[in-house]
This record gives sequence, C-alpha cells and structure tokens, in this order.
Amino acid sequence: MKRILTLTFFFCLFAGAGFAQKTVGLDNWFNHETNAKTGKIFHYTWDDKEMSGFSQLGDLFKSRGAELKTIARPNSQSLKGIDVYIIVDPDTTKENPNPNYVLPADVKFLKKWVSKGGVLLFLTNDGPNCEFTHFNQLAKTFGFYFQPVTLNPVINRDWEMGAETNLPNHPLFAGVNKIYMKEVAPIVLSKNASPILKDGDNVLIAETQFGKGYVLAVGDPWLYNEYIDHWLLPESFDNLKAASNLVDLLLKKAKK
Repeated sequence: MKRILTLTFFFCLFAGAGFAQKTVGLDNWFNHETNAKTGKIFHYTWDDKEMSGFSQLGDLFKSRGAELKTIARPNSQSLKGIDVYIIVDPDTTKENPNPNYVLPADVKFLKKWVSKGGVLLFLTNDGPNCEFTHFNQLAKTFGFYFQPVTLNPVINRDWEMGAETNLPNHPLFAGVNKIYMKEVAPIVLSKNASPILKDGDNVLIAETQFGKGYVLAVGDPWLYNEYIDHWLLPESFDNLKAASNLVDLLLKKAKK
C-alpha cells in the first residue's frame, strides 16, 4: 500500500506539468526474453508488472503525458514518431537461444537517428548477464564502452553494498541522497562523452550530446519494478525520486 501511495503522489505532482506530449519507445528486439512458465515475453517490458518489469517506470512517463510504445527492430518505420528510445540489457544466449544481436545496419541507423535529434537511453547489466560484444559496437559510436565485469555485488539483502551516496550536482540527482545500484558494468568513455556518476575511478552513468540528440548510458537496468521504489528497498534509498528525475531529463532533452 505504501508503494502505491508513493507512486500516486508523484503522478499527482507531475501530471500536466507542461511537457508537450512525447512518445517513449522501449526496445523488445535486443532484449526479447520469454517466460519459461507462461511462454510470454517478459523482463524489462512496459507490460510486466512483476518485479522484473518496467511498468512503474512507464507509469512515471505516462504521468507526464507521454505515450508508451514497444519497439521491434529499430528502423525508420518502428522509430517513426519516437522521441525517446530505451535499450535495456541485450540478450545473452542463456536468456534467449536465438538473440537479436546489434548489427552494423542498426549502428548506422541509430547513429543517424540520434544525430537528427533522437534521445537514446542505454541500460545495460553486469558482465555475465548482458551481451556486450555486439552491443558495444553501437555504444562506442557515442563514446561509451561497457566493460563485462561486475561492480557493487550484493550478498543476500545487504542493501548498503549497492548504495551510492557520492552523488553529483546533476539534474538526475536533484533532491536525491542515496540510490541503489546492484551489479553494475563500468563504462569507459571516449569522444565527447562525460561522466555523471562515478564510484572511485569507475564510471557508472555517463552522457553525451550527439549532433542534435542526446545519449544517456547506465551500466545497470537500475529502475525496474524491483528497485524503483520501496517494494524491497529500505526507505533510505531515493530510487523513485531518481527515476522521476530521469523521466524529466529525457523528456526535456526530446525536442519535437
């Protein structure tokens, strides 16, 4: 009940906050996992309301008047009218026996799409749980290289092992004191990419302006239902506020 009331508060606070209607697309091509029990697509999808889904992040977008869409392979037709495109956790062969890898044609198309004003969000995962070889061909186009290692391993539910408190002065962390990021892939930067969040020498979140567009990179799925609010997280973590800030940042960067 507390989780529902907290989300409701944010919906009321930001509904009709003045954003022109935007359309947010969530990839279901590079991430395309099937639930073994139900046979249905799940895991990091708008429709998945379990801990594994992005339904609550989608609700935050909708509270700003945004429309949600699920995207098959990115191309001129599937991304027509899309302002923000999110790619989460590309499949390994353990997750999908026939994964859809990033191909040179995908890199070429998305480079052009962003340069013309698209907003792209990368949410990867740690080394054993994400396909990096092909995906990094896309990421490095924008100055990111995700390392296939694991930072912030958390044993059982020792939440503080995944705590990040040295947060920068950045719109993503306005009003945020502590976030939870478990099992994160660090990012090596090049070109014009710049760090947002660092833990020691490791970059966990980074960004870049690319042509008329914008790309934000996070080495973790981060804000799926399990860890967006206090379903499991202790009250001391501000992941919901960070998610709210993320939504505002992406929609502000998107220009009609």
